[in-house]
Amino acid sequence: MEGLQQAVEKIRQSKTIAISCHINPDGDCLGSLLALGLGLERLGKTVHMLSPGGVPKSYRQLPGAGRVTNKFSGRADLAIAVDCNAKEMLGRMYRAFERAGDILEIDHHEFRRSFGSASLLDSKAAAVGEIIYILLKRLRLKITKDIAENILTSIIVETNSFRLPMVRPLTFTVCAQLMKTGLDFHKLSELIYWSKTEAAARMLGVCLSRSRLFHNGRIIWSMALKKDLKRFKAREEDVDSAANELLSVKGVEAAVFFREQGKRLLRVSLRSKGKINVASIAEEYKGGGHFDAAGCLIPNHKNARDQLLNLIRERIRNR
Repeated sequence: MEGLQQAVEKIRQSKTIAISCHINPDGDCLGSLLALGLGLERLGKTVHMLSPGGVPKSYRQLPGAGRVTNKFSGRADLAIAVDCNAKEMLGRMYRAFERAGDILEIDHHEFRRSFGSASLLDSKAAAVGEIIYILLKRLRLKITKDIAENILTSIIVETNSFRLPMVRPLTFTVCAQLMKTGLDFHKLSELIYWSKTEAAARMLGVCLSRSRLFHNGRIIWSMALKKDLKRFKAREEDVDSAANELLSVKGVEAAVFFREQGKRLLRVSLRSKGKINVASIAEEYKGGGHFDAAGCLIPNHKNARDQLLNLIRERIRNR
């Protein structure tokens, strides 16, 4: 792990700390944000927990979630970005980072564009929550039940319930220690994976029924339209699982999920089973992510979709 001692020193030297996750927040960044924020408060720090997109409904029961805001006009001694591989991922929260005395990045993305004066990085970490756990232990903080619940949420979500290749022995060691706090693992996993709203279930059905296979069944893609969301009174977060569900189809090596972002843009989620580097593809569109999970934005028209799909096909052919 790179930068652990420097991160500890910067935190200890700061009185007011702002922590932010990225736009379109998921369980990894939110769990990490909340765990770190609750932990640093135990050190006597004044902590502001920020999220440019607020907190999705599915995560509002997490300890401390009610404290998260998308507004901060003050000046922090230290601004910490969690799970952000580029400053653009912070959205409007980056303004708070420009005012801060110092910037610390805590991240596990392999492909990144650094923007802070210090960084705590581990590209082999299964989730940012793993890094937060190690950081809090180095700060000699007790991992409370509330902190543990947030870290475990980070790990469960980012590993897709321990199904992805980045899971390592340390992942289970950390989870074992978190379980010792007395948290209810079954309740937490049910909240994350077994408690879909009707709107989310119907949206997933639409996305799966609309899916198309090509390149001999090795690539699958689908799309969510704004009118679909309106029809089922669904939220953006209700289709977050679609890309992973598409990837689960037998024989598929890469999945591409498009969702409309207004009339001009498509938000793209890219997934692979570890055989092609989808992060490098996302970077060609000024996006980013991990080797097997990444995202970007493209123009909302058929030619742009076809170009991206053909690029993935070429990568599979040439690997």
